[in-house]
Amino acid sequence: MASIFDILAEQRILDAVRNGDFDNLPGAGRPLVFDDELFVSPEQRMVNHILRNAGFTPPEIGLRKEIATLRGEIDGLAAGDERRRALRLRLATMIIQLQEMGR
Repeated sequence: MASIFDILAEQRILDAVRNGDFDNLPGAGRPLVFDDELFVSPEQRMVNHILRNAGFTPPEIGLRKEIATLRGEIDGLAAGDERRRALRLRLATMIIQLQEMGR
């Protein structure tokens, strides 16, 4: 259940939208870019920034991309296909690797 403050905030936002108060804001129509990592120390934030600028991708991200690609490939194969079976086994192995990275 929403509190009175939630209801008032929503009402004010809707009024501002109707009045056009949010029109012509900088960056309108473009996705927001969140560079702040709120729950990360300033030191770790700096390290992440340097690595990101250098084009470094953590192994976990690469593995997640491979898993997504593999799932798409598996979905395109027939149910009885031997290649599908082999890919599913490879997918299971990759998922286990990803879980081990999280530990």
